[in-house]
Amino acid sequence: MKKLKILLLLTAITTLLFTGCGKNENELVMVTEAGFAPYEYYKDGKVVGVDIDIANEIAKELGKKLVVKDIAFDSIINELKSGKADFAAAGLSITEDRKKQVDFTIEYTTSNQVVVVKKDSQITDINSLNGKRIAVQLGTVADLYATENFKDSEINRQKKFLVAAEAVKNNKADCIIMDQIPAEQLVSENSELKILDGILFTDTYGMAVKKGNTELLEKINTVLERLMSEGKIEEYVINHSK
Repeated sequence: MKKLKILLLLTAITTLLFTGCGKNENELVMVTEAGFAPYEYYKDGKVVGVDIDIANEIAKELGKKLVVKDIAFDSIINELKSGKADFAAAGLSITEDRKKQVDFTIEYTTSNQVVVVKKDSQITDINSLNGKRIAVQLGTVADLYATENFKDSEINRQKKFLVAAEAVKNNKADCIIMDQIPAEQLVSENSELKILDGILFTDTYGMAVKKGNTELLEKINTVLERLMSEGKIEEYVINHSK
């Protein structure tokens, strides 16, 4: 009997220890890749942006403290699947492949994919990319599109889109395919770059949760619907594009 009591006590202690090592129930953990202005970027050492403003509203609705984890873009899905984060907001395009791995919220913005080149580039239109050196951010829809549509091109994949942009500036790539709003921000800060006329394709952004987490998904959708109806998301985009 004494041995049984000791065994039960040890089991209880072990359970408490493991429980203590779990996620803080008062925190809402968001995972992102903070190099994608105006959606997520660093300012004064802190991650800010459109998605962060939205995430703060979600955390407020849930009565929790928002914790933002900045990781590589191509690791975001696995971070959700492993349960290390509650949701992802990272200018995340809704694709059929990703929908097999995570659950997406309603779409909250539309994104046009454009081509950025140096102003003195010989590339003059978006239909002349085959055979060129194309820079993309690894794991993005731009990466997938370039791979499928420009078979004769050299695809320069980088973990951060700003590094991909540097490849263009340093003549290691001829162009970069990326989302229009971040592209406009990039060009405004780099006078040697320009956006070519035309749109390659259009996609939509959503936030993502671990597959099956319908409770959190519904709560995020409620906040997104409210923010869209109030015109807040457009307001956030304007504020972070100044």
